[in-house]
Amino acid sequence: MTQEELLQRVRKIEIKTRSLSKNIFAGEYRSQYKGRGISFAEVREYQPGDDVRSIDWNVTARLNRPYVKVFEEERELTVMLLVDVSGSRNFGTLTQSKKDMMAEVAATLAFSTIENNDKVGVIFFSDRIEQFIPPKKGKTHVLRIISQLLNYEPTSMGTDINQALQYMTNAMKRHCTVFLISDCMDPKFTAPATKRGEVLPLMIAAHRHAISLIQIYDQRDAQIPNLGLIKVKDAETGEQLWVDTAVANVREAYAKQWRQNEERLMNLLSRTGTNYTSMQTNEDYVKKLMQLFKQ
Repeated sequence: MTQEELLQRVRKIEIKTRSLSKNIFAGEYRSQYKGRGISFAEVREYQPGDDVRSIDWNVTARLNRPYVKVFEEERELTVMLLVDVSGSRNFGTLTQSKKDMMAEVAATLAFSTIENNDKVGVIFFSDRIEQFIPPKKGKTHVLRIISQLLNYEPTSMGTDINQALQYMTNAMKRHCTVFLISDCMDPKFTAPATKRGEVLPLMIAAHRHAISLIQIYDQRDAQIPNLGLIKVKDAETGEQLWVDTAVANVREAYAKQWRQNEERLMNLLSRTGTNYTSMQTNEDYVKKLMQLFKQ
């Protein structure tokens, strides 16, 4: 993609998604996400009626008279987008690829963020952390994010969602709102805990941050039609093989594997209380995002 073509695509996405953010999502975003956190503001002397549980015992002991901690509601949010840039995102059989839809969804969320004067950052991940763009405000910052979404070439084709969550948890010390955007084709992510008492990365991340998963997939990820004998290639490993899709058992085995992964994913999300929406590349993502906001 040339620089001119990239700029044209960035401009096209900006026009579409910024309009959506301003006219449709701004109210939902503000009502659902603003003011969720509580942050420490100051200490002051204890007054009759104050909750004794808010007494700061260290300051009280140092000054020899009671002081309480004062907290305030956080009105400014930090939003982090965790975007899957693995090889499987390039797949798409209908109106667009998963990569293009991910870019539009992420751009819509980014513009919704800056419309409310909040900060937005991005982590691009494959089976490693590809790039970390720290949270900032402003249109120029969002346009940089969109440009990277459209034109970023990862150094690896694999997927490791757990690693991305661990990195985000370590990098973002303060509470933030996180949107994880992926096709979720990562067996390690949906696999149940292998050891007793093991805490999964999503559980740790969800304890500190407000996380929503946006799964974007193609209908052919879930089922394969009867196309006869075809040669297929794994977008992440590069492995190629011939598959006879005319055999019903082959098609059913393919669909069964998808269903099993989805069942494991639902179990994981239920255990961690993670908000979730799923959309195909030919679906209207506006309706899906509205549903997510209203959860």
